[in-house]
Amino acid sequence: MSVTEEIRQALEKNFSPTRLEVIDESEKHRGHAGYQDGGESHFRVRIASEVFAPMSRISRHRAVHSALGPAIIDRIHALALEIETG
Repeated sequence: MSVTEEIRQALEKNFSPTRLEVIDESEKHRGHAGYQDGGESHFRVRIASEVFAPMSRISRHRAVHSALGPAIIDRIHALALEIETG
């Protein structure tokens, strides 16, 4: 299974999002630190879920990192998060 799909499954399981986009932006970082052939090193996640409503911005980011866990986080170089409620 690809890292993209692992991220998607973990976030769907933990947050039941109303919107979820997992975008592999690795090609934009070719030649930069952390880039690896084949991609799946730099990601942007856009997610919306009611679960985030009572959380601060930092708590939302921590929740996403926790949901992904070290098995995924340790295999990627960069993760940009756009988190909304709803």
